[in-house]
Amino acid sequence: MIEITSNDRKAAFAVTAQVYPADTPYVPPMWSDFDRMLDPKRNPLVRDGHGRFELFTAVRDGRPLGRIVATIHDASNARHGTARAQFGYFDCADDPEIAAALLGAAENWARERGMAELVGNFNLTAMQQVGVVTGGFENAPFTDMLYSPPHIARLLEANGYAPTFPMTTFRIALADVDPAGLLGDKQKAILADPDYRWMPIDRRHFAERLEGSRLILNDGFDANPMFVPPTAEEYRFQAGDMMWVIDKRISTVVHHKGEPVGAIIAIPDLNPLVKATGGRIGPSFPFRFLWHRWTNRRAVIVYQSVSRAFHNRGLNGAMLYKVTSALKAAGYDELGGTWIANVNGPSLRQAEKAGAKPLHRLHLFAKSLRG
Repeated sequence: MIEITSNDRKAAFAVTAQVYPADTPYVPPMWSDFDRMLDPKRNPLVRDGHGRFELFTAVRDGRPLGRIVATIHDASNARHGTARAQFGYFDCADDPEIAAALLGAAENWARERGMAELVGNFNLTAMQQVGVVTGGFENAPFTDMLYSPPHIARLLEANGYAPTFPMTTFRIALADVDPAGLLGDKQKAILADPDYRWMPIDRRHFAERLEGSRLILNDGFDANPMFVPPTAEEYRFQAGDMMWVIDKRISTVVHHKGEPVGAIIAIPDLNPLVKATGGRIGPSFPFRFLWHRWTNRRAVIVYQSVSRAFHNRGLNGAMLYKVTSALKAAGYDELGGTWIANVNGPSLRQAEKAGAKPLHRLHLFAKSLRG
């Protein structure tokens, strides 16, 4: 018999250790991040009235074997004129009964609140981790990338969900990249222009740089599908403890005449460390963390954005030149890039120009709740 429980974060966190083998590429979130993100009293998405969610866990014979979060991002529905509920953190055993029970709970929750469709994964919004992996299952994800084993997409389709909104994540072998190849006349002019200042994201200026990067994100991504500009409170909450893992050499916020106009947010890849510790901070974690910082050669670009007034001026390429040069100088070997949608032709061309190769194929999976 399957029991569906609500908002038991400890049981939900334990699911993946129960159902995914040790050699899976899946990497759990840090327990501290999982706990605070799914605490409605702490998460400003709920606390400030921009959304609602509920966490469901499937338990059989005392074992947690699946989880799902049902979310309504009210700010997104208002901005885009939709009646959409979202699901996220969907992980479960390769068991049709477990999957059907979880998806049914999420669907009922959404219907009761008047929603017309259920779409996922979103952990928890389109400004966070997105997608269900549909290709590249053998590849380990970088930090801030979702990974799901093959049976998750199969179970979704068996329950009436259809793949939509294709996306791709990328990786770049930095040894194969000549940063100078990213420079054309526009980029060279920007690099030579003293009106542009390249500001590192360091601990001393962390709050200031974080707010600058938020303003650039909100302006540059304004027309992107599903985008909702995060508030300052939401952005700080999502950034979590990034200040303690940032490498000031490999991120930048660009100012033009004193105004923030471009940003690349890149961080060291923490996934090998998180996987080795099971997402928990134990007595050995500080030593493991220091050792990882010393030996890690992988980084990931969480996002890059340019203010709309500076689109098509070459700033994206100039920023990528700066960051790839800094990564190589700092000893990084590999760079990951989080999802780019098929509809985003300019970003896909920029990734190809930088030497990026596909890592994972992802889709959203959607189901109508009417009819």
